[in-house]
Amino acid sequence: MKKNKISILVTLFLIHATCGVFAQAYRSGPTDKDFAGYLFAYFKGNAVADEAVCFAISTDGYTYRALNENQPILDSKVISKTGGVRDPHILRGEDGKFYMVLTDMTSSKGWDSNRGLILLKSEDLVHWSHQAIDIQQRFKGQEALKRVWAPQTIYDPSVDKYMVYWSMQHGNGPDIIYYAYANKEFTDFENEPKVLFLPKNGKSCIDGDIIAKNGLFYLFYKTEGHGNGIKLAITDSLTSGKWIEQPGYKQQTNDAVEGSSVFKLNQSDKYILMYDVYGKGKYQFCTSEDLDRFKVIDHQIDMDFHPRHGTIIPISRQELLDLTSKWGKPKDMEFAFRKNPVLDGFYADPDVLYSNKTKKYYIYPTSDGFDGWGGYYFKTFSSSDLVQWKDEGVILDLKKDVAWGPRNAWAPTITEKKVKNDYKYYYYFTAAQKIGVAVADLPTGPFKDAGKPLIDFKPDGVNGGQEIDPAVFNDPKSGKSYLYWGNGYLAVAELNKDMVSIKKNTVKVLTPDKTFREGAYVVYRKGRYYFFWSEDDTRSENYRVRYGTATSPDGPITVPANNLVLQKDPAKGIYGTGHNSILQIPGKDEWYIVYHRFNYPKGIDMGDAAGFNREVCMDRLYFDDQGRVLPVVPTL
Repeated sequence: MKKNKISILVTLFLIHATCGVFAQAYRSGPTDKDFAGYLFAYFKGNAVADEAVCFAISTDGYTYRALNENQPILDSKVISKTGGVRDPHILRGEDGKFYMVLTDMTSSKGWDSNRGLILLKSEDLVHWSHQAIDIQQRFKGQEALKRVWAPQTIYDPSVDKYMVYWSMQHGNGPDIIYYAYANKEFTDFENEPKVLFLPKNGKSCIDGDIIAKNGLFYLFYKTEGHGNGIKLAITDSLTSGKWIEQPGYKQQTNDAVEGSSVFKLNQSDKYILMYDVYGKGKYQFCTSEDLDRFKVIDHQIDMDFHPRHGTIIPISRQELLDLTSKWGKPKDMEFAFRKNPVLDGFYADPDVLYSNKTKKYYIYPTSDGFDGWGGYYFKTFSSSDLVQWKDEGVILDLKKDVAWGPRNAWAPTITEKKVKNDYKYYYYFTAAQKIGVAVADLPTGPFKDAGKPLIDFKPDGVNGGQEIDPAVFNDPKSGKSYLYWGNGYLAVAELNKDMVSIKKNTVKVLTPDKTFREGAYVVYRKGRYYFFWSEDDTRSENYRVRYGTATSPDGPITVPANNLVLQKDPAKGIYGTGHNSILQIPGKDEWYIVYHRFNYPKGIDMGDAAGFNREVCMDRLYFDDQGRVLPVVPTL
C-alpha cells in the first residue's frame, strides 16, 4: 500500500510540476520577486480583550515587531456577532486584493458556543469591509451544528474563485473540514458547505491550512483528540476528495500544538511551517524546502509579542509603508522605510516621462529579478508627486504581444508626441537583442507592437556589441526625433514622422570614448545637448554614469575632463549605480536622475546575480553656472 501511495504522489508531481497550474506570468500588484517583507495576523489569548486581530511586520521572515503597540487593528465588537474573533487567516488574492477570515467566537462562552465565521476584504491592508455569517442560520440542515472553527481562504484556479474552508462538528460526530466558494464581493457563500477533507480513519481534524506548490495542494491539519499533532495530505484537485495522506506528524515537538500555517520565504525556495505550542504559550518555527522534512529554527526567530493561531503573508515595501503610516513604525525597523528605492521590488534600466496628457509622471523599467536577465514583460509605474508610485501593471508582454522577440525584455524608452489634436506614446524596447517599437494612446497602454524589429542590424564599421538600450529624444530646436542605441557602441538615427521607422541614411556612430558601455540618454538644456551613458558592466559594483555634451543631437560629443556623474558609495552600501534617465520638472530648471543600483543591502554579496536583481532610485541632479553636471550624491 505504501508503494502505491508514493507512486501516485510522484506521478501527480511529475504531471503538474511542469504544467504550471498555479503559475502566473504576473498578476495584479507585486509578485514574489518584488516582496520586501511580511505581515503576521494573529490574536493574543483567551481573555475577551485578547480575542481580536493584531498585526506585526517583518522584513526578513525571522524578526517580527508588533504594530499598534500590540493592540487590535479591528474592533471585535463591531465586526463579530459574539464579541470576539480568533484564528485570523489572511490571504493575498490573485486579483491584488486581500482576504481575511476569522472564527466568530469568544472562548468565555465555551468551546462549543459559536456557529459562525467572518469574511473581510481590503484593497490596502488598512481599511477592511466585513460580513459575519452564522452557518446555522444561513443554511438548512445545520440544527445539530456545535462549532465552527479556524476558517481559511485559498484561490481555486480550476473555477477562478476563492474557497473558504473551516472545520465543523455536528452532534457527537467528528470535526470535519468543509468548504464553500465565496461570492465575488466576498460577503457570502455561493453554495452550501461541502466536505473538503476527513481522514480515512474518520477521526476529527481541525485547523486546516492549504498551500499550493508545483501544481499540488498541501493540506496541513491538526488531529484533534487523538495525538494533537499536525499531519499532511496532498491532492491535485481541491474538491475531488482524493487526498493522499502522508505518514507521521510534521510538528517538531512532543508538546501539543495547533493552528499551523505555512508561508514561503521571499525570493527563496524555502518554506516556513509555524504552529502554536499553546500549552507553553509560544510559537515554533520550522523550515523546509520540500514541505515534508522540517527543521526547527526557533533560535533564529525574534518577536516582541506572544501570538496565538495566526498567519503570515508577503508584502511589498509600499505596503510596509502603508501599514506603518497607519499604526506606527517599529523603532528597530527604520531602515526598511527609506525613500530610495522609489519602486517596490526588482526593476532596472528606468526611463522616466512626464505626460502632458495625464499630468502625471511615469517610470518604464526592465522587470528585473529573473535569472540571467530572463524577464519577458514590461510594466509602468505612475506618480503625481514623484514620491508615491502606483504599479499600473503590464503594458507589453513579449510572449503574447511580440512574435519576433518573445524573450529578454530589456531597457525600454518612451516619448509623448502630439498627433493632430491628441497625444500618442511611442515605446521603444529591447527584445531578443533587437529593438522594437509599440504605440498607444495612453502612457499606460495598451501598447501595440509594430510587428517587426526597428533595429536589428549593426551600423557600418561596428563589429561587436549588441543592438539594445534604445533612447528616444525629441529635439526642441528642430522638432525632429532621434533614436539612440547600442551596447559597446553608440549609434543614432533620425526617426521618420511616423515614429515607427528610421531614416537609414541618417544612421551614425557617436561612441564618445572608451568609457562608453551602454544606456545612453539625451536631454537639452540652455542650448546644449547632454549625453549620459553607463561605464563598466551592470554586474560590477563600479557600474557608473558619465556624460558629454554636443551642439547637435547627432554629435559629435565632447567629453569634459571631470565627467563622472554618479558612482558607488561604499560607506552607504550603495553599489552598481548606472543606466539612467533624466527628468526635468515641466517649466522649471529642476532636474532628477533616475537610475538603478544593486539591491540594498544584499546586492553586494550576490556576485553576478546582483546584475539582475537591481532596484530603481531617484536623486536630484544639479548643473553649475557653467552648465557642467555636478556629481550626484546617491541616497538611501
